Amino acid sequence: MPTSELTFRTALDADIPGLVELIESAYRGDASRDGWTTEADLLEGQRTDPEGVAAVVGNETGRLLVAERDGRLIACCQLEHRGDHAYFGMFAVRPELQGGGLGKVIIAEAERVARDTWGSREMQMTVIRQRAELIAWYERRGYRRTGQLTPFPYGDERFGIPQRDDLEFELLVKPLTAAAPR
Repeated sequence: MPTSELTFRTALDADIPGLVELIESAYRGDASRDGWTTEADLLEGQRTDPEGVAAVVGNETGRLLVAERDGRLIACCQLEHRGDHAYFGMFAVRPELQGGGLGKVIIAEAERVARDTWGSREMQMTVIRQRAELIAWYERRGYRRTGQLTPFPYGDERFGIPQRDDLEFELLVKPLTAAAPR
């Protein structure tokens, strides 16, 4: 287990190339198979691109939260303020570091930031419904399935090239409790 401390910060434009590499490594291609979050059996092609990451980094109603250890980018997630709730997305942990509890720490920090920065009462995300193991992981973190489905954007290769014709996103939600008094 690494002994150095994990630090969090908001992504900068200079981080975009490293963030694209991190996100791609966690979800696509052979490198993603080192972790358990791979989508390589469902989707080929890219997961994101520099323009997509730049749009999240530059979004005035959100931020791309970066986790570093010893100055090395090891995880990230998107947070977007949407009124009384926040949206959580673009979550990536380096494949070789998955399965060691780091994801739990990242999502807890994301929930804290959404609650404490924007007063968000709920976190929402969409997950490909065929990703049963990933959905179960989120359920263990307190998220619940809503049954609300949206279609995968077939034909838009910015999100990947589907390897099956039944992909859909399901909305998951979690209430965010108020911070305990200090």
